[in-house]
Amino acid sequence: MARSLPLNALNAFEVAARHESFAKAAEELNVTPAAVSQQIRMLEDLMGVQLFHRLNKGLVLTAAGKSGLSKLQDGFRHVNDAVDQIKSTPDKQVLDVWMAPSFASKWLMPRMRHFVDLHPEIDLRISASAELMDTDVMSPSLSEDILRRHNVDVAIRFGRGHYPGCRVEQLMSVDALPLCSPSLLKDKSKPLRSPADLAHHTLLHDETPYEGRPTWSNWLHAVGVDSVDGSRGLFFNRVSLALAAAVESQGVVLSLEQLAMDDLNKGRLVIPFDHSVELAQAYYVISLEDSTDAEHVVAFKRWLEAEVATDQIQKRQRAG
Repeated sequence: MARSLPLNALNAFEVAARHESFAKAAEELNVTPAAVSQQIRMLEDLMGVQLFHRLNKGLVLTAAGKSGLSKLQDGFRHVNDAVDQIKSTPDKQVLDVWMAPSFASKWLMPRMRHFVDLHPEIDLRISASAELMDTDVMSPSLSEDILRRHNVDVAIRFGRGHYPGCRVEQLMSVDALPLCSPSLLKDKSKPLRSPADLAHHTLLHDETPYEGRPTWSNWLHAVGVDSVDGSRGLFFNRVSLALAAAVESQGVVLSLEQLAMDDLNKGRLVIPFDHSVELAQAYYVISLEDSTDAEHVVAFKRWLEAEVATDQIQKRQRAG
């Protein structure tokens, strides 16, 4: 029988019992007294009991009406509490993302607001660890077991894409290129128009220990310059420090274009000459096979792809 009892009629009964009046109940419920009376009559017919004594001066609950009123009121309070809890609990999903500190600080952070604005329903948890960078192509920093053990949804890695048991998708290829402050290009006494001109400038080295890290010596060999000593200059153990030194006009840094994208877009760094060298390594997006179709994982991957596409447009605009 409980399933056949209409909630509207039960609500009308509770309100009428509280006010001891159909008229006052109708006022609270924003209906007519006749509608309230009809709801009560329907409820009495369904249950086979009389709920009110209808007197000239108002309503008086019958013994049957009194017997269940307090529990009914408790039930409505629980329903209201449940509705309030549902309304106050945001529909949030948590996305755990791992990446190297350099990628997190130089590529992700300047644009992370774009993702937050686009997907307010997803809370990002960013973990950046130097210990999880690929330092050896034969010893991958990630595997299915590691992702599961640490509850990682998505990882972004610079390497050759060897991550056993994982779904691996290339995000973007990578070029190594020289970068400097615009102020260095204004110094007529030390021209910077070709790679050979690097002989007159301080070389800034990023010595972060990761597999595939470009070096000045290798880059100079790749572009066919043997008149510049690629082993001299200033050395840093973090790419952020090397880039910061370049922004401060301390010399010319060799770095991955992706890590310098924000500095390039904002004019803090420029590319003095167009001699980039594509690396064998690339940035990859890694996830578990069984989470590939999860909505928050798909949303993050699509956003990454859109940001890479925007980078390519900005790159062409700078070149043109």
